[in-house]
Amino acid sequence: MKTYLITGGAGFIGSNFVIYMLNKYSSIRIINLDKVTYAGNLENLKEVENKPNYVFVKGDICDKELVEELFKNYDIDHIVNFAAESHVDRSIREPEIFVKTNVFGTVTLLSTAKKLWETKTGFKKGKKYIQISTDEVYGSLGENDYFIETTPLDPHSPYSASKASADLIVKAYYDTYRMPINITRCSNNYGPYQFPEKLVPLLINNCLNYKCIPVYGDGLNIRDWLYVEDHCKAIDRVINKGKVGEIYNVGGHNEKTNIEIVKIVIKYLHENVDNKITEDLIRYVEDRKGHDKRYGIDPTKIKNELGWCPETNFEVGIKKTIEWYLDNQDWMSDIEF
Repeated sequence: MKTYLITGGAGFIGSNFVIYMLNKYSSIRIINLDKVTYAGNLENLKEVENKPNYVFVKGDICDKELVEELFKNYDIDHIVNFAAESHVDRSIREPEIFVKTNVFGTVTLLSTAKKLWETKTGFKKGKKYIQISTDEVYGSLGENDYFIETTPLDPHSPYSASKASADLIVKAYYDTYRMPINITRCSNNYGPYQFPEKLVPLLINNCLNYKCIPVYGDGLNIRDWLYVEDHCKAIDRVINKGKVGEIYNVGGHNEKTNIEIVKIVIKYLHENVDNKITEDLIRYVEDRKGHDKRYGIDPTKIKNELGWCPETNFEVGIKKTIEWYLDNQDWMSDIEF
């Protein structure tokens, strides 16, 4: 039985990954280490919390003694590090927190894994560390370019800079020690269980409560949108088939401007929920500091090497997402943000 240490497994992508893996595999064990800060929610994991092969541990990835104890108690085979402070606006206000969690936390996990996985002749067979990163580490694109795995890192916010720093440390552990690692860099995720400060759930929540919808600048910043379950499938593929030491970009081929996303959600809610929800709720506000204009991922490498492609087109995925939040309004109303 393979044992996975999932860090940040009560967050948006992490909880979706835990559920996906436990539903797919009966012969694995998952140890979920999460500090359960404002963006973590154990309600996300209700459907798996009583499974015999699932263990939740409340704790901080910066706590070296705790991490080492988990390694010794559970003989960890794979680490999948989702744990991160991830909201750009918060990083602009409080960059120190992002450096601590995203950089020091990553070093803590790596150093512990190295200590307990390394032998005199290398690393124990079957071990691997997976760093879940973001396309934001690459900076901003022009109109026609795409991020590939060798695109130079050029982060523009404290959040993306902390993630780029963590990526470089992970890569250094491979280059220096030949530690078995992979790094994945994904585009914007959307789907169930996303904290309501993020764009799509924020839109839905504000519309349902007739609150204004803030749109940064002209609303023409472009992001590539990926349905979260497709991302989970990509990570699973990288864990099991990814070449050690490699980076894989994971993208959805769904580039949309922010204002397009806003209008799509409003239109759906106007037509299917309440015709009083209209574009009159939109309010253009001062642009975010260091706001990248466009992200776009080229996922050719993961497609050609590992056979992964996004399965959920945006029209289907956004409808499923909106309907999930409509069906789970109690979940959203219980969260303070």
